[in-house]
Amino acid sequence: MQCQFLTRNVNDTYLVTAAGQRFILRIYRASHRTYSQIEAEVELLLALKAAEVWASHPVADASGKIIQALPAAEGTRHAVLFTYAPGKSVSVLNEKQLRLLGQQMARFHNVSSTLELRGTRWNFDLDTTLTQPLEALNPYFSDSPDEYAWLQEASQQVRQRLAQLNTASFSTGYCHFDFLPKNFHFVGEEQLTFFDFDFMGRGWLVNDLMTFWQQLCLDAHFGRMTPEAAHQSFATVVAAYREHRPLSEEELAAVPFLGLGFWVFYLGFYTTHDQFYPLLQNPMLSMRMSLIKQVLEKQWDLT
Repeated sequence: MQCQFLTRNVNDTYLVTAAGQRFILRIYRASHRTYSQIEAEVELLLALKAAEVWASHPVADASGKIIQALPAAEGTRHAVLFTYAPGKSVSVLNEKQLRLLGQQMARFHNVSSTLELRGTRWNFDLDTTLTQPLEALNPYFSDSPDEYAWLQEASQQVRQRLAQLNTASFSTGYCHFDFLPKNFHFVGEEQLTFFDFDFMGRGWLVNDLMTFWQQLCLDAHFGRMTPEAAHQSFATVVAAYREHRPLSEEELAAVPFLGLGFWVFYLGFYTTHDQFYPLLQNPMLSMRMSLIKQVLEKQWDLT
């Protein structure tokens, strides 16, 4: 057996090779995820496995135990072994891969919308994606009050636009909330495996389409594709999604405005771990804010 360290982040990740098979070992930090939160993630992934949704799933030890407790200098840390997602990340998807993504995302939602997990997870709503993170971020904008004022004003505009939609009719369930290409692997054009459900929580399921839309907007912003190609790619994903699950026009109309919550939520997350503090200092923070404003304002200009 071999164990290779891959990344140190809020979790430590290792590649484990045994008996010719590869696995991913994730060791959680107690400051990042509680046992109950890990338990909920495991429960969701086991439900996806039972439904034959293509996602990396937890692996039990010989006694049937999935969540392991490890002694560490800072106290007990928990660990889970996951199946390895075959294939590789693809930065710009072709039409068949886009269709596969839409189909599999809908299949995931068909399961996640029916679950009531025993473990604890958070909700993705306007409070957790806008109000709370903006409060946490306030001290970091002391040198750039205009940028913080933009976030506050944009937040109000988003609330007003969403208030015009019948959000009570939106489908809800457990969202991945990070459906970027780094979190799913393709084997050619026929197989797709989702992984890294570390940020999963309950909310409007259209949030997952929104996160991929943000990736397409970034691709257009940095010249990896034209804006027209980004819109066509998203339309392909949506059409494939609708083959397996309903999606209303009002839910689609919310996508550009939900994008602010995506960016603000993860900015707020940076305040919770000191390893991210450099990202909240200038010039890094100003550079990030410039990107966020440009990407979002282009979307809002089209609505």
